[in-house]
Amino acid sequence: MWIPTEHEKYGVVLASFRGTVQHGLPLEIGDTVQLLEKCEGWYRGFVHKNPNVKGIFPCSYIHLKNAHIKNKGQFETVIPTEDSVITEMTSTLRDWGAMWKRLYVKNEGDLFHRLWHVMNEILDLRRQVLVGHLTNDRMKDVKQHITARLDWGNEQLSLDLVPRREFSMVDPDEISVTELFKLMEHRHRKKETPVPASTHHLFVHMKSLMSSNLGEELEVFFHIYDGRENRPLSERFFVRLNKNGVPKSPEKTERQCTLFVDLGSSDLRKDVYIVVHIMRIGRMGAGEKKNLCSIQYRRPFGCAVVSIADLLTADSKDDHLLKVYACTTESEWYQIHENIIRKVNSRYNLSGSNTGLAVSLQLLHGDIEQLRREYMVLFTRGVSITKKLGFSDIIMPGEMRNDLYMTLEKGEFEKGGKSVARNVEITVYVLDIEGQVMKSYVAAGSGEPGGDEYHSFVLYHNNSPRWAEQIKLPIPVDMFRGSHVRFEFRHCSTKDKGEKKLFGYSFVHLMQEDGRTLPDGTHELIIHKCEENANLQDSSRYLKLPFSKANLPGNNQAVKGTKESFWITSFLCSTKLTQNGDMLDLLKWRAHPERINDSLSKLKEIDGSEIVKFLQDTLDTLFSILDESSQRYGLKVFDCLVHIINLLQDSKFQHFKPVMDTYIESHFAGALSYRDLIKVLKWYVDRIIDAEHQDHIQQVLKATEYIFKYIIQSRRLFALATGGQSEEEFRCCVHELFMSIRFFLSQENKITSPVTQTQAVFLLTFPAVYGELLKIFTVREVAGFVRETLGSLPATVHAECPLEAVKLHCIAKTVESQLYTNPESRCILLPVVLRLLQAHMQEQRDLVMCARILTSMLSLIKKDDSVTTEPVVSEEVDLIVDSLLVVLMRTILEITNRPQPAGTNMRLQFQDITGEFVACLLALLRQMSDKHYQQLLQVFTSKDDLRDFLLQIFTVFRILIRPEMFPKDWTVMRLVTNNVIITTVLYLSDALRKNFLNEKFDYKVWDSYFYLSVIFINQPCLQLESFSPSKRKRVLEKYGDMRVMMGCEIFSMWQNLGEHKLNFIPAMIGPFLEVTLVPQPDLRNVMIPIFHDMMDWEQRRSGNFKQVEAKLIDKLDSLMSEGKGDETYRELFNSILLKKIERETWRESGISLIATVTRLMERLLDYRDCMKLGEVDGKKIGCTVSLLNFYKTELNKEEMYIRYIHKLYELHLKAQNYTEASYTLLLYDELLEWSERPLREFLNYPMQSEWQRKEYLHLTIVQNFDRGKCWENGIILCRELADQYESYYDYRNLSKMRMMEASLYDKIMDQQRLEPEFFRVGFYGKKFPFFLRNKEFVCRGHDYERLEAFQQRMLNEFPHAIAMQHVNQPDQTIYQAEAQYLQIYAVSPIPESQDVLQRDGVPDNIKSFYKVNHIWRFRYDRPFHKGTKDKENEFKSLWVERTTLTLVQSLPGISRWFEVEKRELVEVSPLENAIEVIENKNLQLRTLIAQCQSRQMQNINPLTMCLNGVIDAAVNGGLARYQEAFFVKDYIVNHPEDGDKIGRLRELMFEQAHILEYGLAVHEKFVPQDMRPLHKKLVDQFHVMKSSLGIQEFPAYVRASPVHFTNGSPRSSCRNSVPNILSPDGARVVARRSPLTYPAVNRYSSSSLSSQASNEVSNITGQSESSDEVFNMQPSPSTSSLSSNHSASPNVTSSAPSSARGSPQLQDKHKHSRENSCLSSRERPVSAIYPNPLDPAQRATPHQIGDTTLPRSDPNLSAPDKVRPTFSSWSLDSVKEVNNTQFSDTVGKLLCPPVPPRPPYSGSSAKTMRSQSPVPTSRSPQKSSLPPFTPSPTECQSAGLVSNSPVLSGSYSSGISSLSRCSVSEASGTEATTGDHPAHQGPTMPNSVSSGSDELIRRENKTPPPYSVYERTNPRRPVPLPHSLSIPPSVDPPALPPKPHQLRTSSMKLDPASDPRRADGVPHVPRPRPLPRKVSQL
Repeated sequence: MWIPTEHEKYGVVLASFRGTVQHGLPLEIGDTVQLLEKCEGWYRGFVHKNPNVKGIFPCSYIHLKNAHIKNKGQFETVIPTEDSVITEMTSTLRDWGAMWKRLYVKNEGDLFHRLWHVMNEILDLRRQVLVGHLTNDRMKDVKQHITARLDWGNEQLSLDLVPRREFSMVDPDEISVTELFKLMEHRHRKKETPVPASTHHLFVHMKSLMSSNLGEELEVFFHIYDGRENRPLSERFFVRLNKNGVPKSPEKTERQCTLFVDLGSSDLRKDVYIVVHIMRIGRMGAGEKKNLCSIQYRRPFGCAVVSIADLLTADSKDDHLLKVYACTTESEWYQIHENIIRKVNSRYNLSGSNTGLAVSLQLLHGDIEQLRREYMVLFTRGVSITKKLGFSDIIMPGEMRNDLYMTLEKGEFEKGGKSVARNVEITVYVLDIEGQVMKSYVAAGSGEPGGDEYHSFVLYHNNSPRWAEQIKLPIPVDMFRGSHVRFEFRHCSTKDKGEKKLFGYSFVHLMQEDGRTLPDGTHELIIHKCEENANLQDSSRYLKLPFSKANLPGNNQAVKGTKESFWITSFLCSTKLTQNGDMLDLLKWRAHPERINDSLSKLKEIDGSEIVKFLQDTLDTLFSILDESSQRYGLKVFDCLVHIINLLQDSKFQHFKPVMDTYIESHFAGALSYRDLIKVLKWYVDRIIDAEHQDHIQQVLKATEYIFKYIIQSRRLFALATGGQSEEEFRCCVHELFMSIRFFLSQENKITSPVTQTQAVFLLTFPAVYGELLKIFTVREVAGFVRETLGSLPATVHAECPLEAVKLHCIAKTVESQLYTNPESRCILLPVVLRLLQAHMQEQRDLVMCARILTSMLSLIKKDDSVTTEPVVSEEVDLIVDSLLVVLMRTILEITNRPQPAGTNMRLQFQDITGEFVACLLALLRQMSDKHYQQLLQVFTSKDDLRDFLLQIFTVFRILIRPEMFPKDWTVMRLVTNNVIITTVLYLSDALRKNFLNEKFDYKVWDSYFYLSVIFINQPCLQLESFSPSKRKRVLEKYGDMRVMMGCEIFSMWQNLGEHKLNFIPAMIGPFLEVTLVPQPDLRNVMIPIFHDMMDWEQRRSGNFKQVEAKLIDKLDSLMSEGKGDETYRELFNSILLKKIERETWRESGISLIATVTRLMERLLDYRDCMKLGEVDGKKIGCTVSLLNFYKTELNKEEMYIRYIHKLYELHLKAQNYTEASYTLLLYDELLEWSERPLREFLNYPMQSEWQRKEYLHLTIVQNFDRGKCWENGIILCRELADQYESYYDYRNLSKMRMMEASLYDKIMDQQRLEPEFFRVGFYGKKFPFFLRNKEFVCRGHDYERLEAFQQRMLNEFPHAIAMQHVNQPDQTIYQAEAQYLQIYAVSPIPESQDVLQRDGVPDNIKSFYKVNHIWRFRYDRPFHKGTKDKENEFKSLWVERTTLTLVQSLPGISRWFEVEKRELVEVSPLENAIEVIENKNLQLRTLIAQCQSRQMQNINPLTMCLNGVIDAAVNGGLARYQEAFFVKDYIVNHPEDGDKIGRLRELMFEQAHILEYGLAVHEKFVPQDMRPLHKKLVDQFHVMKSSLGIQEFPAYVRASPVHFTNGSPRSSCRNSVPNILSPDGARVVARRSPLTYPAVNRYSSSSLSSQASNEVSNITGQSESSDEVFNMQPSPSTSSLSSNHSASPNVTSSAPSSARGSPQLQDKHKHSRENSCLSSRERPVSAIYPNPLDPAQRATPHQIGDTTLPRSDPNLSAPDKVRPTFSSWSLDSVKEVNNTQFSDTVGKLLCPPVPPRPPYSGSSAKTMRSQSPVPTSRSPQKSSLPPFTPSPTECQSAGLVSNSPVLSGSYSSGISSLSRCSVSEASGTEATTGDHPAHQGPTMPNSVSSGSDELIRRENKTPPPYSVYERTNPRRPVPLPHSLSIPPSVDPPALPPKPHQLRTSSMKLDPASDPRRADGVPHVPRPRPLPRKVSQL
């Protein structure tokens, strides 16, 4: 049975548990679990990281821990009872763990490894804490290390800053907001700017001396030297080296490492150096031969110098190699370092080219204790301390030091009867009072222990040696008296014996008779001569002698006159001994009472360091004098006391304040002193006003704190001794003293008055007195003193007065004092404090200090549950709210709106006070209760005041929410802020409802409220979804989800508004939408219904909700692009609103709006998801196209449409889709006109005219068409620009444009273009984005991309997709599947421009463009056998299933893929298939023969291969198989309807034979010699083929077939021949469309065709597949005419993938064949521009075409009869719309301008053409009945066109409408059924038409190339452009608009009434304009 656990509540998982049992809970090692129940060795509970999932697990897997339970019961919280640092460590390491893994994934290796090390370190430290064996100090250190590392990691990972106190995390609820702010700021500052250390230390490690001429032991001395003052700053560090140049005792690190301690910041400058002197121990001369002499001397070796400034830049311990220099002359040795520093090169040189001193130097910062902690290894290993000469900048009490430093400066010696100078060595001894040598008290420096004696170095032959050698004598204080130092001088002989002979000595006493030590400075000592054997052991003999020449009595001239002298410099650094006589006189005052006055007077002149050394003795002396002679010396003692107290204010001695405090507490015994001290102090205070000089009085007042300390302690001692006598008298004295103080404080003086300064001095020291007064007086009494004293200050003082700032400072100190912490005293002091604070804040003065005071005040107020303190706190809050709340808010507003100061420090200070004031406001608001809010709101008597207050507080809250208010990582502070804000807003919303609704409604207040609420909810710090699970849990436990609370409040307030809601529609739609996009389900459920409310109220007001819709759509785009919103939101929005509007009367329009918004969301979400991906791919582009179309067709949002055009353009450029980029930019180009209308700055476009922007766009598009090798399209835009330049006579640019146009023609002819492949892709399944889901597309492949590569690319783009292995249409299960299925296979394009492709002589470079551009339709063929299959002849039953796909837009267009709009499935019979196969082969043969004839072919091999393939197949039965299948009687009888087709097949077979014969003739002419045998074989086989076909002579129609080329010129043939198959349906009207318009408008596309070129290549190489390879249906290659490599039907072989072909795993031989380059005549388009294919029955022969077949436009017909304008919506899907025409032919006639003459084309004459092809003229290219040829884009317009042919002038001059006005047809061709175009009507063109007309006839009978001038009217028209990019076709053929470029300016000025077109009988046709141009300046 499961029993609830009592004490077993919390545990840690010891081992992972899989949870495989029933109800088992999987556990991971290290998880923490909460235990709920227990049963027989099993627990039931949950893991803390996922508390919603509960389960069971074994008890043995859990380690139990003690825990503390909150809210016991169902919702209990369990907190482990462990050290808070441990808890924090555990949770932090868990958070880090997940992030650490992510660092690895992101490849941030450096941080990954560093974090790993830190985490391990923390775990080690955690172990130490948990073991619990640490001492308190060690535990403190460990915790400090832990928290430092936690903070470092949090900072590196951009986590939150943790507020801590004593290493433990602080609960924000437990402390006031101001305290929290201070803690956060302190930690932030600590993180930002470490405080620079004032103390520095230099670490030196001597490593070795490298030199080639070693061999003797060395001594190395380091010291720090001041180059500016030429004196050493430190004692010396001494290292002994052995003969190899390395330290003698390597195991003793303290002998080779030292720390030069206590360097001040002033010592770290450029002219402070580390100086190294090196001595060698050995023979006198370095090069002397070895002799028997064993005596060694110390001799100079070299010197090295390095500047300390060089070490400042080095972060770590750097190794330095110092150059060693030697003296030029030995006598200069004493100043060699100075010479090196001053670079006096003549006096030193390198001691050897390879001599160097290897040392390690490092500067360390901080006090010595800090270093001991940070560099523990350094101190544990051993390091000697080298002290500074003298005391450090700060003298610490308790510091014991007694060092005497002596420098052996120089000597003057006589020759002593020798011919050469002496080699003098000094030996130094220290002797005690008894004359015994003191052991170990002579040290050469730190590093080596002291010795009994010291030997100086020896200078060779020098009677005036200068040593400058410093030694240290660390003699104990008690041994100083009576001690002396003896110096013995010896001559060192260089002879064989090498003995040292004593010749003299000197000595010096260390202490004088009166107790003073040897004074610092240089002393000239007397050299007493003596012999070698002189006995100096008995010091009493010579101590009576004089020792210094300065101390000699006047009569001892003999000694004074001697030349021999010895100079030393002494320096004492002692904390116990003094050299000052005055100090000794004062301390021994009883010995000389008469000197007391002088001693007291001289005390002020004694050096401070001497006073602090004897501080306690001095104070005792002063109070002894006061006790004994208070009347006589009272004032002087008081002054001395003031001097000493003020001395301790100096930074050098401030550490002695505790010494004085200790003295007062423990040693002071002046029980009667208080009377004298009070009396003297009052005497000084009373004299303030009258005194002329205030300096001394100010000094007295500065010492007030310690004077009061002495007074109070003295009184306590007296009371203790007497049992509290004279209490009243004492109180009376104190009251009188304070009355005097108040009197002097109340004086109003001038700003510069000395009294004012004295007042300021007193106020600065006054707060320090409170604590002392409290020792005797009660809290209320002291508070009364303070209140009255501060209250006595003059109220009206000038702002500039320094007293104002001091007042505030005094108040600040008061508030921070112990006195103020007591609630009793606070009640008394608070009014005074608030009054002063309010005055300053109102005037915005001294805000930094105000902030400090306010912070201190509010830190003390805490909500306490105790009954006693609650009323007091409440009263204080009342007072503060009344006085400061409004002022505080105004202050915050002013300082946040003020421009920030420039200086960094000022800016930091500025931010600090803002933060402090904010913290104060929050603290105050947090303390306020219901009662306080009620009282606050009652204060505002008028509505205006309340309104101003609410506006002010809402504005302040908005400022507090700003991201920049607190640093990024202050989440704790932000959450506290938000908690306070929401609490306050809940209180204030009641006031809003009560006071500002109904007739008192105030829009501004409500708007401010809603605005605040919205930005509150949207704050980043409240978006819990972005937090880690542990952080989210903590926030929810502490504060809940504050967004939902605020959302509910918004909803509640909105419901209260009633009809006033209309004021916020549509303004609040955007903000509320932003709130609903927050991913919080509860918040969304609350807020989404508000939109229903808005729709309802808007419907009531205006009958629709267009405003709501417009605002929703505008805002959705920007918000979703910022990453807001998700699929869940879309569904929720849809479901909630649909449910809400079910019963509304306006339900239908509401559903429509919701559907539109939902569809937009779908697209925006898809777009955002796609844009997250890295590379540009089809998904991104397709998604952008989908969204762009949606904005255009469904939403009519022009600006958004244009923005997405540019986004799509950028994507294309990035992906290098230059052609698609051009088409995309063209969409924007077509929205503009050639007008001078100014456009505003938009996107990246500057402010410019519409003409300039359109020109820029044209040039950009041309450039991109050029890069995309789509030169034909670029040419047309060049022409349009050229026309513009010409109209403005801008011939410079015109010239450039013509040259550009010419260069594009050159590129067409010279550069090779690859023909892309096209692929059909089906996206099936619900997992695809909305714009792809269950749709099929045709995609234009990349260059060189084949099916397998394309399939792989698509699978990479959709990694979760499954490739389907068949080509059949999928069923519903696939459509509805929760997966992604891709179906991909290749398709063949069906070119629209068949006339260009079929015309002989057109170069392949030109044809290749028309094969794969402007393609609307694609097909794929699947061969199958119907009925029984004849094994002998498979062609009898071989059918082809042909699927034709029609796209919504042509390829290429604005995307590389477009959706399939229509699928058509037809079956091609075996006979039709055979016709197609032979037609295609014939066309291929013709092409190759033409190329060979025109010498376009470099190599004849392709023709040879093709001829060989056809003849070989025919001979082996290829054509015979067709004869067997279709020419037999059975087939003809069974298929009577196929008679014509059989005839056609026969014609084609004969035609093929005829072509082959002609081809063989051409082949014979060009075949090389080595191929002759093959040619002969072909000729023989051809005769066999003819005979097998039964051909003796070709029929007439075959002979008439145009195989031969006139004049051998393909060009003339191209121009003069007429196709032999012409359509009787020539009268059908094909509406013109501009090929440059948006591809939705164009029904031609650019797709990858299985190119002719590759077919030719396959013929050359013989590698194309035979039909039996592809279809496996030929029994033998020799049995069919199709069995050859070159005769298989391209339509068959290139059919869409069958089940074998569709699979990506196909073998190479089954890959897509590319022979489908030509179509059967049945499929050939023959309509005007890009016509539809005609049925075979519609074929006609050339003689049928005459006048009767050409449609006519009646010139007498009025314009209205011709033109039926239809208005179009501004829609991209204009395929479904009808055409709209703008002008009539008549208008064209009226406005036609003369055209500049252009040279006529000089090709074959028009007459020749007319005679060969009598074609009647047509009025316009749109109405041509013939299948016109596409001319070269170079063909010009005739000069005489307009003048010679009035009938045609309208047609020519009006041209075709420009890009944006192009007519577009729904179908490719439309029957002309109207009366305007009867089939046999209209006059024919007379034969006498001029040559210009002939040129026109030739031109009008050809299909213009895409983007030709026929397609684009001259665009210089003043009329604004319609918004639609496409105009639907009218029933009638459209009339042609004029080219009004001559009336450009005048027509812009015409008003409708005066329109000249109306005067001519042409009524004005209104231009369709469904949507006003909203983005007028885009």
